[in-house]
Amino acid sequence: MYQRKLAPDIRCPLEYGLELFGGKWKSRIICVLSERETLRYSTLRREMGNISDAVLASTLKELIRDGLVERRQFDEIPPHVEYSLSAKGASVVPILQSICRWAGAYHRQVGEHTPARCQRCDYGPGGEP
Repeated sequence: MYQRKLAPDIRCPLEYGLELFGGKWKSRIICVLSERETLRYSTLRREMGNISDAVLASTLKELIRDGLVERRQFDEIPPHVEYSLSAKGASVVPILQSICRWAGAYHRQVGEHTPARCQRCDYGPGGEP
């Protein structure tokens, strides 16, 4: 059976940050919500492109649990739910933009599936806007 080498509370703060907004989908959801502010689930799903419903739903639950995204439910028929960034989530956006600028400066190979410029941050190779 696997046993952790370090107690869960003895970690680098960077690990905590990457746990909150790292991974394939979390940062993309944060970027979409920062650009569009408030979105219904179906619109967010459409903006995300090739994410499955199961992955989007579970990722949103994690972001809500961690306090980065807020979910607002309206008591209507049919049900109406909106998602937006919390203040904590909005505070992550400049960090993600910095990472985007850094990656643009060091990303040399633009492949078939890799855009030359970030569609959300509008930073390209070299890190220039």
